[in-house]
Amino acid sequence: MDYQHLITFIMEMLGTIAFASSGAMTAVEKNMDIFGVSVLGVVTATGGGLIRDLVLGITPPGMFRDPVYALAAIVTSCCLFWILYAKKEWLSGAFRATYDKIMLAFDAVGLGIFTAVGISTAVQNGYRDNLFLLVFVGTITGVGGGILRDVLAGETPYIFVKHVYACASIAGALFYILLQEGFGQVTAMFGASALVILLRFLAAHYKWNLPRLKGSD
Repeated sequence: MDYQHLITFIMEMLGTIAFASSGAMTAVEKNMDIFGVSVLGVVTATGGGLIRDLVLGITPPGMFRDPVYALAAIVTSCCLFWILYAKKEWLSGAFRATYDKIMLAFDAVGLGIFTAVGISTAVQNGYRDNLFLLVFVGTITGVGGGILRDVLAGETPYIFVKHVYACASIAGALFYILLQEGFGQVTAMFGASALVILLRFLAAHYKWNLPRLKGSD
């Protein structure tokens, strides 16, 4: 395993843990049992990569060729379930604000890392010069798992209603493309991930939202 592939593996594993935690926490809020928590954790962690691989024609998708990521998502989800089961008070009262911040952090880290990993995968498969595909694949890798998570949880996907979620991923994808030309893939991955995470935190803190129409009740 060369240096770049090692960095990609480490980042993808961190993103898997972060997104699995985000999915598991959403499932806990919906009062799902441990099986539901595990399913939502795995779907959130691997869904974006599954869509990415299908778009790029990579079959079978990576989650089936190398199940280590799905296993990591299951372990993460189960551990988080039992922690929250033992500490139910964290879900309400004075702990709620901290819980929400932790959930935001997991989601932001997962989004940033998977946006970068998505583009890196496309580049490694020979699509370096197809800028539209790079941006699309990076964005769908970042937001795809979250969309599936929200649909399974019975919610309107977060990316369509709040805090410039997909826009942060698109901005990170464009930044990756700019960085890779002058600084290489590894720097581009770190830089794009950091930008997406920063934008997500800023959007949540300052409540940045895209314009929308509100229908009458």
